[in-house]
Amino acid sequence: MAADPRIFIRQRAAELGFGVCRFASASEPWSAGEKLAHFVEADRHGDMGWMETTLERRAHPTAMWDGARTAIVLGMNYGPDEDPRPELDQPSAGYISVYARGDDYHEVIKGRLKILAGQIAARLGQEVKVFVDTAPLMEKPLAQRAGLGWQGKHTNLLSRTHGSWLFLGVILTAAEIEADEAESEHCGRCTACLDACPTNAFPAPFQIDARRCLSYLTIEYAGAWPREFRVATGNRIYGCDDCLAACPWNKFAQAASEARLQAREALKSPPLAELLALDDPAFRTLFAKSPVKRIGRDRFLRNVLYAAGNSGETGLVGAVERLLDDAASMVRGAATWALGRLAPERFEAAREARLAGEADEAVREEWRATPLPPRPGEGG
Repeated sequence: MAADPRIFIRQRAAELGFGVCRFASASEPWSAGEKLAHFVEADRHGDMGWMETTLERRAHPTAMWDGARTAIVLGMNYGPDEDPRPELDQPSAGYISVYARGDDYHEVIKGRLKILAGQIAARLGQEVKVFVDTAPLMEKPLAQRAGLGWQGKHTNLLSRTHGSWLFLGVILTAAEIEADEAESEHCGRCTACLDACPTNAFPAPFQIDARRCLSYLTIEYAGAWPREFRVATGNRIYGCDDCLAACPWNKFAQAASEARLQAREALKSPPLAELLALDDPAFRTLFAKSPVKRIGRDRFLRNVLYAAGNSGETGLVGAVERLLDDAASMVRGAATWALGRLAPERFEAAREARLAGEADEAVREEWRATPLPPRPGEGG
């Protein structure tokens, strides 16, 4: 009788730093594709047009590769060494999502997956394909089918052993490998994740409207934010962990053991004053090998300026005013809003001259439409 290939694969996966490795059918029917189609039809994907253009390929693993028979689903822990939420109470510092404080996990995981996939192909003599979440493959439903965890009410994967903090990778193979038992949902009556969301991004349990999500706005959204979300972001400048960090299952989570995924000190509560001074070379240096780098300096500065406007720190006014003349219209527009929040009198004094000298209509609209905080005695 041939040895169970799962034993060999799990052993190799553990040696490569994966905390969990399980198996699922890649060819059996599932409902995840239909759920995704409803999400897109409701326009809850926002400006992420790639979700619509790749919808058919995302519908099922075999739509990506019709030869796929088994999904090998792997998880790598990236848990923080402490609860990150107290950092939200530091208005003069920016909050960067836990997942983005170390090296880009795509690079870390993809390299390990390729090594493992090569070993599997050599051992089983069957074709394999490697996926991290930049490819149109729905890892979270596969992870639930394989038994790594379940999609919680916040739609993210939850694990009974790792809580909220698991990066996922998938190897599809043409080999038929016995599947593990799927995981059932263990949220019960808990709504901690839904209650924690600062922008009410969950229309119902197990549903998300990306257009209201601060992770989407800080990372995926390319323009000036809708005004209703700028104050709600607080000091969050890249991503948001509120729904993840609120989950009671995190009591079983452990800190990341992979050195490249551990937080860099420079990315834990970085001072807004320092971030406002970043030019493009300095931005690229600070965020070398970080996923933050992919959104670019201008979009990042937009986020930092919204946080500065929420900070109440008048010491940031000079840095904000300098960015009113930035080459990027996105940055100028965000600086306009931040100045109106931090220094209403200086904003009013500069408004007419700035309107006359500004060529970009979106920035002009910021000067026209930014509401100023009430002066003492003028009410709430």
